[in-house]
Amino acid sequence: MHHANTLSLVYRSAAALHLLRGNWEKARSLLERMIKEVRRGKVILLLPEAIAASAWALAQLGAASDALERFGEAEQLLEAQEARGLVGKSGWLLEPLGRTCLLLGRLDQAQRLGNRAVNASPHQPGFAAHALHLLGDIASHPDRFDAASSEAHYRQALALAEPRGMRPLIAHCHLGLGTLYRSRGDYHTSRGHLATAETMYREMDMQFWLEKTGSEIRALVSSTTRR
Repeated sequence: MHHANTLSLVYRSAAALHLLRGNWEKARSLLERMIKEVRRGKVILLLPEAIAASAWALAQLGAASDALERFGEAEQLLEAQEARGLVGKSGWLLEPLGRTCLLLGRLDQAQRLGNRAVNASPHQPGFAAHALHLLGDIASHPDRFDAASSEAHYRQALALAEPRGMRPLIAHCHLGLGTLYRSRGDYHTSRGHLATAETMYREMDMQFWLEKTGSEIRALVSSTTRR
C-alpha cells in the first residue's frame, strides 16, 4: 500500500530490536529506510527519533563524520519539537544523542545530554533507566572515572529496569558493574555481575554484547592470575 506512516513504524520497531541487540549495521540500514519513508510521507513526529537513533548506530560503526552530521540534525529537530511543546519523548531522544557523544569522545556533551534525559523523564521510568545507565557509562569512562557515581547510576538504573522486565538494560547494568568492580580490584563481585550479564546475553542471543562480556571475563581471569 506504500503507506508511509505504517512503513515508518515497521522500520522503527525492527530497528529498535537490532539497536538493543547491537546489530549496528542492520539497525543503520533499517533506520535509513525509516528516514526515507518519514520524509516521503512527511511523518514529522517520527523524524527526530529516527535521526537520533541513526547517529548512535553510525557512531557505533565508526562513521564519525556521518554520526556528527546526524547528531546536529537531531539536535535541531529536538529544539524545534520542544519549542512546540512536544516534550514527551525528549528523554528517549536525548539518550541516543548522549550515546553518540560518548562514543565520539565528547564527554561534556554526553554528560549534559544524560542529565537532561533524566530530568526530562520524571514520569517515564523506562526512559529514565536508560538515561541513568548512560550516566553510569560516562562515569566509568577512563577520562571521567568516578567509581562511586558510576555504581550509583548503574544501581539506580537497575532499580527501575528490574521490576519492569527490561532484560537487555538489566544485562547492560550487570556488565557495567562487573567491569567497574574489576577495575577496582573486587574480582569476586565482578565475577558475579559478569556471569549474570553473560547468561542473560546468551539467553537473548545478543552476540555483540556477549562478545564484549567475554572480553571482560578474560580480562578478569588475567587480573586474578597475576595476583
